[in-house]
Amino acid sequence: MTRSKLIGLLVALGVMLLTAVVVFGQSSDMSSVGAAGRAPDGWREGGWRNWDQETWERENDAFQNPVVPGLWSRDRLEQSKSTDRPVQADIGQEQGITDPEPVPVAAEPVPRPYRINAPVVGRLFFDTPEGPSVCSATVVTDPARPGASNLVWTAGHCVHAGRSGGWFRNIVFIPAYRDQSPQQRDPGASVSADVAPFGTWWADAARTSDQWIRLGSSSGGDGAAFDFAVLRVSRADGDSERSLEETVGAAATVGFDVPDIQQISTVGIWGYPAAAPFDGERMFTCRSRPGRLSLAPDQPGMMRVGCTMTGGSSGGGWFVEDADGRPLLISNTSIGPEAPIWLAGPQLGPEAQKVYQTVSGLPLR
Repeated sequence: MTRSKLIGLLVALGVMLLTAVVVFGQSSDMSSVGAAGRAPDGWREGGWRNWDQETWERENDAFQNPVVPGLWSRDRLEQSKSTDRPVQADIGQEQGITDPEPVPVAAEPVPRPYRINAPVVGRLFFDTPEGPSVCSATVVTDPARPGASNLVWTAGHCVHAGRSGGWFRNIVFIPAYRDQSPQQRDPGASVSADVAPFGTWWADAARTSDQWIRLGSSSGGDGAAFDFAVLRVSRADGDSERSLEETVGAAATVGFDVPDIQQISTVGIWGYPAAAPFDGERMFTCRSRPGRLSLAPDQPGMMRVGCTMTGGSSGGGWFVEDADGRPLLISNTSIGPEAPIWLAGPQLGPEAQKVYQTVSGLPLR
C-alpha cells in the first residue's frame, strides 16, 4: 500500500461518512444508585476507599456505570495516567508460529482537527484502584441501529481487570479528544468544546470476553488473545436526540473474517499514547506490516506490528482496507514491551463477534 493511499485511509476515517494502550471498592450494590441512573457520592472518585476485591463485580451481566455529574473535570482528565503494564520483549519466541520481532516504526501525529481527520477515534477515561486511568477507543457501527450507533470498541483490560478483579468505574468516552492544538483554540470557546468537541459519553452497557474475565492479567500477556470489549454509551448531559455516530458523523465497520495475517500488507493503528515520551494529549498513528505472535498453543494467535506508541494507546483500533477501499477495524492494541518497539492485538473471531452482537442486542435503558 502506498503512502498516499495510507494517508487517504486516515482521512477516510473522517471525511467519508463510514457505514462502516499496552496491558499494560465499595460494593457496587445497585440499590445505592439514585434516580435516572445517577450515582450517590460513594461512587465519586471511583469509590475505591472501601474497595473490597471479594465484592468487586466481575461477571459480564454485572456491569454498572452510573453517571457521576461533574466528575470528569478538565483537571481530572489531564491528571489521568496510563496504568498499562508492559510485557517481556521476547514474549512468544518459544512458540512455533511466532514471527521475528518487527522493526520499530515511529508513531506519527495525526493532523488536527481530529473531527475531520479521525472523528471515530477517541480517548477512554476510567477509575481503577490505582486512580484515574486512560485508554483509546473507536466508534463502531451497530447492526441493530444502522446509522445511529452508540457502540465503542476498546480493549478488555481498559474496562475490566481480568482474573484479579472486576469492572472499572466511571467509564467515559471522548471522541476526537483535544481536537485542536493550543495555537488553534478559540479563546472564547468553552472548556467542554476545547477538550470534548463531540461531548462526553458515559458507558451504560459493556461486555468483554469470558476468557478475558477468567484469564486476563495486567502483566505477562495472559488472556491477551481475548483482550477486546464493546461499550454502549450515552451523552453525559442526558441529550439523547442524536446518537454517537450521528454526532461525530461516522462509525467504523468491524471485520471478523479477515485474510490470513501473512496476506495483509499494511495495518494502520490509531490511539492516544500517554506514557513517556508521549503525554496523551495528541492522537498518533503507526502503519506497518503485521506479523504473527503466539502466546499459548491453546489460544488464537495475535497480530504484531512495529510501532513506538506506548501505554494509553491500548484499545485503539487497527485498520485495513476492505474490498471497497474503506477502513475496516480488525483488532485493537492489547500488549507491548517496556521499550516501545512493537504492539500486538487479538484477532477478532467468533468470540469477539459474540461480544459485539450481544451489546448490539441489549435493550435500551
